Amino acid sequence: MGAQAPTIARTIDDLRAQTPSGTLALVPTMGALHGGHLSLVRRARETADAVMVSVYVNPLQFAPNEDFAEYPRDLQSDCEKLAGLADIVFAPDDKTMYPQKQNITIALPPLADELCGKSRPGFFHGVTTAVCKLLNITRPDFALFGKKDYQQLRLIEMMARELNFNTKIIECETVRESDGLALSSRNAYLTKPQRQTAPLLRQTLQTTASAIESGADDKQECASAKQKLRTAGFTPDYLELRESQTLSLPQHGKPAVILAAATLGKARLLDNIELTIP
Repeated sequence: MGAQAPTIARTIDDLRAQTPSGTLALVPTMGALHGGHLSLVRRARETADAVMVSVYVNPLQFAPNEDFAEYPRDLQSDCEKLAGLADIVFAPDDKTMYPQKQNITIALPPLADELCGKSRPGFFHGVTTAVCKLLNITRPDFALFGKKDYQQLRLIEMMARELNFNTKIIECETVRESDGLALSSRNAYLTKPQRQTAPLLRQTLQTTASAIESGADDKQECASAKQKLRTAGFTPDYLELRESQTLSLPQHGKPAVILAAATLGKARLLDNIELTIP
């Protein structure tokens, strides 16, 4: 016999009726599951008695000109990948998540309008609204998020801490292809030649981090890295050095992170690398 498929709940009542007992770990996703998602689910399995995966493409975090309609959706394939790993899949529709117009959202700090938030206005308000609702609906003891979406992770940690959610946020390392490309559902948008170019984003971050840790000027190195990406065919959105926990301006001797977003063809790629500034 194959691994047991997870139970699917589409409404809040069904979800609460079917949620297993014991401690619960939630992995929120938008579906199109890949190895990065599955690594979170495996970590969740090690963390709690029961594992829930939510699959919901959240319209609040897409701008009108973004890829909401094209975003890959295949619930059957997702559930097949989760067999033996997750106990229950929560796959609500828009009416379940937003039964009326969402008039109330969370007031976020200025960080939400920087980096990804600068080029995607309202994005983090949409993300945190959906995550807040999911945490209230599912009431997990743990919720797991990957570090590829670094700014998103830090804002969700802040929200859970400052609004006293009874959920521990667990951060998990980015999962990569053998050539270093961070796994992402949007990698499917890359053409074959673009896929060969895409790992340069990670390589550029590694080179930049090494130079900064060796004492090079961070502003010059980040500017040089952006130009290198442009030359290779990327359209960089940002490539910046920040303090790793608050994402404020970096300080010497403190843990830091270089955050980058760049478009290659139709794919918007995110990556980051942690370092210590001398």
